[in-house]
Amino acid sequence: MKITASPLTGGIVSGSGAVALYVFSGESLPEGILSPGNEAAAAALLEDPSFKAKKGKIAKVTLPGSPLSRIYLVGLGERKDLGEDSLRSRTAELVRRAKGDGISRISAVLSVLPDRNASCAVGEGAELGSYSFEKYKTRKDEDRLPEPGEFVLYAGDDDGLSLGKMLACTQNMARDLANEPGNRSNPQTLAEYALAEARDFGLEVEVWDERKILEEGMEGLYSVGMGSSTPPRLVRLSWKPEGAPLRKVVFVGKGITFDSGGLNLKPGDFIRSMKSDKSGACNVFALLRAAAKMKLPVEVHGIVALAENMPGGKAFRPDDILRMRNGKTVEIDNTDAEGRLVLADALSYASELRPDVIIDMATLTGACAVALGTSIAGLFTPDESLAGSLLEAGKTRGERLWRLPDDDERIAESMKSPVADLVNSGSRYGGAIFAARFLREFVGEGISWAHLDIAGVDFNKDEYSVYSKGASGFGVRTCLQYLLSLR
Repeated sequence: MKITASPLTGGIVSGSGAVALYVFSGESLPEGILSPGNEAAAAALLEDPSFKAKKGKIAKVTLPGSPLSRIYLVGLGERKDLGEDSLRSRTAELVRRAKGDGISRISAVLSVLPDRNASCAVGEGAELGSYSFEKYKTRKDEDRLPEPGEFVLYAGDDDGLSLGKMLACTQNMARDLANEPGNRSNPQTLAEYALAEARDFGLEVEVWDERKILEEGMEGLYSVGMGSSTPPRLVRLSWKPEGAPLRKVVFVGKGITFDSGGLNLKPGDFIRSMKSDKSGACNVFALLRAAAKMKLPVEVHGIVALAENMPGGKAFRPDDILRMRNGKTVEIDNTDAEGRLVLADALSYASELRPDVIIDMATLTGACAVALGTSIAGLFTPDESLAGSLLEAGKTRGERLWRLPDDDERIAESMKSPVADLVNSGSRYGGAIFAARFLREFVGEGISWAHLDIAGVDFNKDEYSVYSKGASGFGVRTCLQYLLSLR
């Protein structure tokens, strides 16, 4: 979508498409924006008892015979409650509404002066709201409605809109990758994708096949992936800026392209949508592209552990004992606790790069979704400063994180195995903490580390706020905001 600013000089909004006025409860329309006839129609709509500019409400009036085919009023609620997240969400909802109406151009006017931050939020909302994954749909041309191709924010800030679009496009890229089904996306195809990304955006890249993975002592990643006919891959992408980088940050992504549960097969209700178990990896791919496109002055690495967890003659088993890259051994209690095994090897490798910070993202535990629901991700880190930075980045970008403990000693004690150093699964109680504490065993000493458990927020059954149905790309804008804060 083309997203631009336009000066609001000369008064009345004209042109084609639709005009959208963002309005507050208990206040009148902005003056001089609409022609007298259109202003009267919008004023009547504003007073409709079902609208009244309530937060989240959108009302419209059709203008027959006019180049401006519709007026949308976007309710913001009370002026005192206005925030960037409200602008972001309302804009996404507006764009989805306009898309359903076949509107190709939206001219938007806010009842406040849109500074850089407000413009950024509007730009994010417009791009995120226009997203849909329809790659595999076949429809006749006559059945297709025009889609919003242009969004103009009057009196907006160009730099803010540009940043908002970049943030949203990065998240939408991750959504595209995560929405791909298991028969189209597997460890090999994603490794090929990484090679193409590296070529197109000037990234360094390294891909390890299953033989190299085993030679490198990654029995966790190797074993999880060997039950499938498409063997595992490990991918490292690197962005290295010119000159001395401000920091070195490594993102680690869980890339289970489909998770059947392995020999501990998932029940039918839980196996659906397991194509999204690669969401962490997809986020990392998107972040590396953004780092290169924005030429960030931070050295950024992405390590992605790719495997398909399937039952089969070569599948790993309960009671198996695996030796991980850092030398620790793990007894397998449950093959459906596979994500922490591939991440353990990836975190060990990430630690060898001696970065300042490691951030991993993974759809790791149903326990986190049970605890926090489907709109909040779990944050685990022993580093107070890093926790504060990520919580602030999430708040800025409207992605809510909640910090959970990773230092429970009783849970740490339950990780011990009588036949190995660790066991990969334990009690159903505190399952998200167990998994985070397990991962911590594979992070090198002295490295700041954070784990984002995005299970529950990675895939939406219904649209809301900036999200359509399907993959969310949750965490991408938070992590990109974190990188921007290091500048």
